[in-house]
Amino acid sequence: MISVEEAIRRILEQIPRLGKERWPIPQSLGRVLAEDIIASRNIPPWNNSAMDGYAVRWEDIREASGKKPVELKVLADLPAGHVFKGGVGLGEAVRIMTGAPLPRGADTVVQVEDTEKSGPRVRILASLEKGKNIRLAGEDVQVGERILEEGTVIQPAHIGMLASLQRSFVSVYQCPRVAVLSTGDELLEIDDPWQEGKIVNSNSYTLAAQIADCGGHPLQLGIARDHPEDLSEKIQQGLVADLLVTSGGVSVGEYDLVKGMLKDLGKMNFWKVAMRPGQPLAFGMVFGKPLFGLPGNPVSAMVSFEQFVRPSILQMSGHRKLFRPTLKAVLREDIAKKADLTYFLRCRLMAKEGKTYATTTGEQGSGMLSSMVKAQGLIVLSREKSLVRAGEEVNVILLDPTLSYTSSPSYLSPSGPE
Repeated sequence: MISVEEAIRRILEQIPRLGKERWPIPQSLGRVLAEDIIASRNIPPWNNSAMDGYAVRWEDIREASGKKPVELKVLADLPAGHVFKGGVGLGEAVRIMTGAPLPRGADTVVQVEDTEKSGPRVRILASLEKGKNIRLAGEDVQVGERILEEGTVIQPAHIGMLASLQRSFVSVYQCPRVAVLSTGDELLEIDDPWQEGKIVNSNSYTLAAQIADCGGHPLQLGIARDHPEDLSEKIQQGLVADLLVTSGGVSVGEYDLVKGMLKDLGKMNFWKVAMRPGQPLAFGMVFGKPLFGLPGNPVSAMVSFEQFVRPSILQMSGHRKLFRPTLKAVLREDIAKKADLTYFLRCRLMAKEGKTYATTTGEQGSGMLSSMVKAQGLIVLSREKSLVRAGEEVNVILLDPTLSYTSSPSYLSPSGPE
């Protein structure tokens, strides 16, 4: 039996990063870039107006004021998307809209609020700093600049920048196809007629959802009965995927066949991890494909997936950050545990007076899926300890990404923005 840390190390050493593919940017959110993005041009490509107003020469308006306005001849109206072919000379101006290219000869834009139209002329009622209200060419992005690095997880702002650079497709790492197989004669599919002594195959659906949650593509293979031929056939069907996940059949019972099948079809790396829940867990390679044999109990399967399969899928997809965030929390109850095992306990979290407190969800049986439904995090108790007291600080893996969300913007005062 190996430690959780050793199991993670051994697994990730054998998990390959998948290849690259070209992907349209509207569908690339959350994918991992497989190339550096280098700017092919300046953004903005030319000096342009940051305001609706008048493009002028600063020398003409340097002493303008409400009491002593400067009057200029208006040469043209210049809306965004158009270019003024002429230039702005002494005593002249061009009425300009936000985003329009700055005319040749102009070096300042006077916002419309500081002007007064007078027929074909305009009165400038205020002096400004030279260069005011102008966006300079390349002030956002300069040609040749590396905008995004390979390995970046694409976010909404990245997609906007790619569009600005006229990149309709980008190179991203492929997301793995993950075959999911439940094993056991006791299982029913969710649409089968109810039978006494049977249990519904919930693991296949839970695991498929966990796979999709971290960017994988689940392929549900259904149920393999407790017969070597059926199990072998289903596993070989799953080899079309990049990674295989089974649940059940990895304990020490007469009908727990996955371990033996893994040895027959491939190479077993390890079986059993010093953790609870999830101790009976097999990992190995079948025809070059990683296979995880997870326990059959629902909580054990989910917790094992979190620790080992999730980071593997992320690594395959090109991610560098593979693990969920952890936080420190004050335990609100005594917990006795078996030494030499790392415990992962489902918990609720509460913030009070600047501290975070953790309370278990109640009974922690590995068959109690409701404990995962209630869980916001997993308390991690190291294998060295046998008793953890209330008031001690513990590490908690954060499962609920919405936990820090609020129903109203907490950065605003109760009366709203000041």
